[in-house]
Amino acid sequence: MTALDRAARTWRAVDSAAGGLALDLGLYAVSAAFAAVTAATSTLPPHRAWGSVAALGYLLAALLVAGQLLARRSRPALTATPARWAVTGLTWATTALLPLVAQSVQRASGRTDRAQEEVVVVEHAGIRLADTGTPYLGHDAIAALPADERLLGYTPYQPGMALFGLPRAAVDAWWTDSRVWFALVTALVLALAVAVLRDPRRLPTDRPAPATVLRGVQAATVLPVCALTLATGGDDLPVLALCLLALAFAAVGRPGAAGVAVGLAGALKLFAWPVALVLIFWGATRRAGLRVTAGALGLPLLALVPALLVDRDALVENVLRFPLGHGLVTSPAQSPFPGHLVATTLPAGRVVAGALLVAVGLAIAVRLLRRPPRTAAATALICGYGLLAAILLMPSTRFGYLLYPLALLVWAPALTPTGVPVSPTGAAGRA
Repeated sequence: MTALDRAARTWRAVDSAAGGLALDLGLYAVSAAFAAVTAATSTLPPHRAWGSVAALGYLLAALLVAGQLLARRSRPALTATPARWAVTGLTWATTALLPLVAQSVQRASGRTDRAQEEVVVVEHAGIRLADTGTPYLGHDAIAALPADERLLGYTPYQPGMALFGLPRAAVDAWWTDSRVWFALVTALVLALAVAVLRDPRRLPTDRPAPATVLRGVQAATVLPVCALTLATGGDDLPVLALCLLALAFAAVGRPGAAGVAVGLAGALKLFAWPVALVLIFWGATRRAGLRVTAGALGLPLLALVPALLVDRDALVENVLRFPLGHGLVTSPAQSPFPGHLVATTLPAGRVVAGALLVAVGLAIAVRLLRRPPRTAAATALICGYGLLAAILLMPSTRFGYLLYPLALLVWAPALTPTGVPVSPTGAAGRA
């Protein structure tokens, strides 16, 4: 038995202990501690405000799960998967939606410390899109801003992200906060992904186990890195949800729909593009590579056309120069991951970090060419591990970006039919 096989068996044992309730309890208890520490120590006001509310939500969830464990033998209905779904929904409402709404209302009342910069950036992009036809400011326009406002002048997203700022362009109210719309789209897309996987028209043996789908949804909603991100910034959650939906379509053999879903994600943010690339290789194994490619690459390219026609230089300044470190200001993404530490502490550190990142990319490319993924679960694992390596090695990155690989890895078992074992640590290619 290989180390990966042992790790896979260990994961399955932990995940299924006490019908999944043991891991639920650990998740909510650790999350409560994380939120409490965030409320007490974070230097970011939106994060502190999130922690003060979310800590109570996670604590309530932990108490509910403890009660489920005590009632496991006497009242099994309280511990079944539907009851766990109910606790998960309540937890997301109290740890993500409640602090999100509270901060949006406080911000609308005049508090300027109740949103991260990306919320303002997206809303400004929506206003510019409505006024000028492009969400981007050009180099000269950004240079004309006061020095301390130039960072907010950049929109380092794909053009589709500006759509979440359009409500604020129409009405100035708490419900036009872009986070509200991030949350709404995330909830609808995740609900669609679950419906695709649990379609009653499919044979029971072709559907994943309900508990694995629940665990995958937990990783995209109540995990602290996701709940915190949604409540304080939120732009990554719709992108992640669309990627998970694309993988769900792949799991049920719908390559065209998978391409459209990941293409919509790619029209919002570049983080979806690696997922699109791996899905194209998956589609090629089913002689459906062109169908996946049409949506996966066609939609993001189509979204670029209006901005390209209105102001090509502004598009290049925001989408290329700024992310590559050649803008008027540098990105504040400076989480102390290995790539950042190498770039800032070693001689020629940026070159070394870049070389490591390229090496990982080449290794993944060789893997895809020699053994393209034949299952949706294998595709999710390649995406998860690849993004994890990229995030750790990028010279400029954020802790919050970890939500992508974590959710993708935990989503992999939800893409596997009942009876075929796969885990976030296992070799899904054998499924």
